[in-house]
Amino acid sequence: MTKAKKAIFIVISIIIFLVVFYITLMYGVGFDRKNVNWGIDFSQMQAEALGLDWQETYLAIINDLGAKNIKLHTQWDFVEGKKDDYYFNDIDWQIQQAEKYNVNIIYVLGLKTGRWPECHDPDWVQGLTKQKQQDEVIEYMTEVVNRYKDSKSIIYWQVENEPLLQFGECPSWYYDDVDFLKKEIDLVRSLDSTRKIIISDSGELSWWLEASKIGDIVGTTMYRKAWVDIKSFGFGINLPNFYGTYPIPPAVYYYKSKLVNLFFGKEVICVELQAEPWASKPIYEASLNEQQKTMNENQFDSNVRYAKKTGLGTFYFWGAEWWYWLKTKEGQPEIWDKAKTLFLK
Repeated sequence: MTKAKKAIFIVISIIIFLVVFYITLMYGVGFDRKNVNWGIDFSQMQAEALGLDWQETYLAIINDLGAKNIKLHTQWDFVEGKKDDYYFNDIDWQIQQAEKYNVNIIYVLGLKTGRWPECHDPDWVQGLTKQKQQDEVIEYMTEVVNRYKDSKSIIYWQVENEPLLQFGECPSWYYDDVDFLKKEIDLVRSLDSTRKIIISDSGELSWWLEASKIGDIVGTTMYRKAWVDIKSFGFGINLPNFYGTYPIPPAVYYYKSKLVNLFFGKEVICVELQAEPWASKPIYEASLNEQQKTMNENQFDSNVRYAKKTGLGTFYFWGAEWWYWLKTKEGQPEIWDKAKTLFLK
């Protein structure tokens, strides 16, 4: 994309955002999508953090909930806790179950693959130079792709998770080296040219410009209600933190996706639709009362309605492990049952 086209893209995007924002707030305009492809984000780490049997949770998501599309978050530090000593048993099992039950998998691989602290580099790489750390990431990714590229369940690779959003505890070089992200993408394409690559980016804090240039598919997040830490914005003023709702009309997602398609010919899908709490602390440390300030039955319904109004056709729910925790540990199956009606349609 030339500098002139880039400038036009940004100007048009800003104008559309302002117009759509005003019209939507005033008149409630939306694009109520009827045919939606629903999926689930799954993290073994998150299931275990909630005190769940992760295998039981995974199978319940497939067999009871009825999910046939899963985005699988994996961790480098878990797989290669010691250099060149790879432990793939648990991921092998997840892939095998997906193949057994005809589930489609988006495999997230790389250094930053989701869930706090976002980057999951093993301890043994901490003291290495930048170049050596990057070499080790490439070596790890090569092992992963070669191991699973023949699986019929994997439909897309997602390289890194929101690699362009400065959020999480990551190596100092991580956000300053887009060329390395491109190198990762080139590596995956060289090892497996049969699958498209997703690059995810923030739905609330980005126009998806860079992600559109380097990936085959743009994956967006979609969060509605969260704990807002004022200090993190660096205003230098002492204001109280609060629970807030992102003031973004659903039509903004619609028009941004249309611009991505117009300028880059890329599809946009939602790879993280908020369906769990965003509290002031990890949810497994927060009280149920605090959790329900940002996610409950009504908020779940509201987020589903919002998603449909964006006009996007594919959404992966972020929070199924929490639904199962509510159902099995707290005796509150309501959100799980509501989600089930979506998957079984």
